[in-house]
Amino acid sequence: MDIIAISDVGLGNRSYVIDVGGGAALVVDPPRVVAPHLAAAREHDLTIRFVAETHLHADFVSGGRELVSDGLRLLVPAAGGYAFDRRGLSDGDEVDLGGLTLQSIATPGHTPEHLAFLLCDGTTPVALFSGGTLMAGGVARPDLIAPEHTEQLARAAWRSITGPLLTLPDELLVYPTHGGGSFCAPAGGTSETTTIGEQRRTNPLLNAVDEDDFVARLLGGLGSYPPYFLHLREVNRRGPALVGPDRPALARLTPDQVTQAVGDGAIVIDARPIAGFAAGHLPASISIELRPQFASWLGWTVPFGTPVVVVMDEDQDEAELVAQALTIGYDQVLGRLDGGVPAWHADGRAVAMIPLLGPGDDRDGRQLVDVRQASEWKAGHVPGSLHAEAGSVVADLADLDGDVVTHCGHGQRAMTAASLLMRAGHTGVAVTSLGPDELTAIGWGP
Repeated sequence: MDIIAISDVGLGNRSYVIDVGGGAALVVDPPRVVAPHLAAAREHDLTIRFVAETHLHADFVSGGRELVSDGLRLLVPAAGGYAFDRRGLSDGDEVDLGGLTLQSIATPGHTPEHLAFLLCDGTTPVALFSGGTLMAGGVARPDLIAPEHTEQLARAAWRSITGPLLTLPDELLVYPTHGGGSFCAPAGGTSETTTIGEQRRTNPLLNAVDEDDFVARLLGGLGSYPPYFLHLREVNRRGPALVGPDRPALARLTPDQVTQAVGDGAIVIDARPIAGFAAGHLPASISIELRPQFASWLGWTVPFGTPVVVVMDEDQDEAELVAQALTIGYDQVLGRLDGGVPAWHADGRAVAMIPLLGPGDDRDGRQLVDVRQASEWKAGHVPGSLHAEAGSVVADLADLDGDVVTHCGHGQRAMTAASLLMRAGHTGVAVTSLGPDELTAIGWGP
């Protein structure tokens, strides 16, 4: 039996294409862009017959309806209240896949409706698809519903794991959905394949002495998450619009069309490398360099449902940008500036700049601001620096007087933060691509 893992490095997730025999495949937790799943099925001479979704995802738009049109073959938690044709499963339900059997196990915790799926050959368990309930080194966060439900769901997670899951055989392979890099996952958790026994022995959350200790550890390790998470559960419950396997080309927009779009409420996202943005960019545009984490920062900085215009270099992968935007439900990418910043400048329009400082540059008295996540800051930072996560930097620095220089580890988040500050009206903003160790070494501390 082949189990093909398809990773979304940027969102920190994995989905799976499983050969269940007879040329049929089961797919677990696919995101909206399903071209990799279709390609994997073709490569292994499989036809996708079933799709199973462990829960209503908050970090990506589900792709189940992209893969199967027959609702009887789209397997979802019955408690999710889905508003489209599907087969709802509850605890203990079994589905005959044509040789193997899929058994649903109620595992609330990450979400109230969460199911894990146990794949069996006869009566023998062969694989557990655990979604967010259990991952290598962690447990997915329980605080994505509402604050008043967080502790209740954390306690449910303890019971889900120590009850049905840890009674499974130690050697049983576990295939999680969320993992390292996912804002659904705690620090240290990964989407790597593991086993029940390995997690029993090594998972720090499962080493808790009792339920109260588990809850304290789980809730104590939660960080911030992108605000688009607050919208996607409902998008997935209602049923996202179908987009098909092909990514449409972006419209090419003139400077006048970009100006009109901005006047109508669109936000300009500059996806070029940060050096290009620093040297010249459209005023009030936001820097989000195109990389695997592009979608997370798009969803962190642009309000959900807001139209977007992008600026790119000609050699950047437009299809990748569109795919990442669609994966998190950002369907209104109106187009890209034709000819990029050179065309904007040639049309006689102003560009803005941000100093990008290197190891030989002086920060000229600017306050150093570390824009990494709180867990990174706690692990080590430049003495005397301020901390403001990139996603909340405008609010966190609202009362700060004076010039600043932002930094992270490589410069991308620092440039995003700087562009947000400039968009909010701050002046005297600079960026360094150096990390905290390098900055300390060159004497940028107090």
